Amino acid sequence: MIDAVFSSHAPRGLLAAALLAWAQPALADGRLDAKYVLSVGGVELGRASVVVQAGASTYEISGSGRITGVLRAVSSGNGVAAARGVLTPSKMVPRVYALNAEADGKKEGARLAMAGGAVAEMEVEPPLRPAPDRVPVTNATLQDIIDPMSGAFVYVPEPTNPLSSAVCERAVPVFDGRQRYDIVLNYLRTEQVKVSGYKGPAVVCGVRYKPVSGHRPSRYTVQYMVDNKDMFVWLVPIEGTRLMAPFKVSVATMIGTAVFQATSFSAKAQNGAVPVSAPKP
Repeated sequence: MIDAVFSSHAPRGLLAAALLAWAQPALADGRLDAKYVLSVGGVELGRASVVVQAGASTYEISGSGRITGVLRAVSSGNGVAAARGVLTPSKMVPRVYALNAEADGKKEGARLAMAGGAVAEMEVEPPLRPAPDRVPVTNATLQDIIDPMSGAFVYVPEPTNPLSSAVCERAVPVFDGRQRYDIVLNYLRTEQVKVSGYKGPAVVCGVRYKPVSGHRPSRYTVQYMVDNKDMFVWLVPIEGTRLMAPFKVSVATMIGTAVFQATSFSAKAQNGAVPVSAPKP
């Protein structure tokens, strides 16, 4: 996974230091192996796999995805992403994030090194194109952020009940290398879910998108997402950790409801040094 996400550029500076730290396997308290299917209107469009390894003070997340189903007739695409960071008593603090993706022959990549919750170094391909109406990304907006991979998971500090409404009452400050935005969650209900490897409760949160910088407010798609009230996430616990993982995500789009749902979900508590390897969708 590390070779895949950092292959397009030789790392340097803080990115190099982060990779050296990544070479040390994490002492694992819990591990998740999950597979997901993306569909719109009930039609499969993609598949993804995710591996999470979390210990008492560190975490690693890696994932891969590819276009499948009817969309393969008109398009092609795949991608890999990875993140690693520290677990403090109160929150996740990411150290490094990397993304490599390709769609219809066009490549896209992002590599972020973070220190103390702030972006310290980054590389983005292709560079963000200037636009007169784009809200500038400033150092002030890159403080206390989390990368998209880490931000997909919710850390529940002691002594909060992982299945309580408090899990949803938060705003997740995400920066993906291009845009800085908040994902605002609010509690709706708790319900039972079932899939291969997991049967139990899921905390259901409403989701709202709040752009901060890097976006273009005049674009219709941005306003559509800001006004979108039909976005939801189902969160379930990763055994042996204080992390909650997405079991299902539902988002209303202009072409139908997009659903990203687990088809298998194996979470196990464990001990010992177990490095994360690249999953296959």
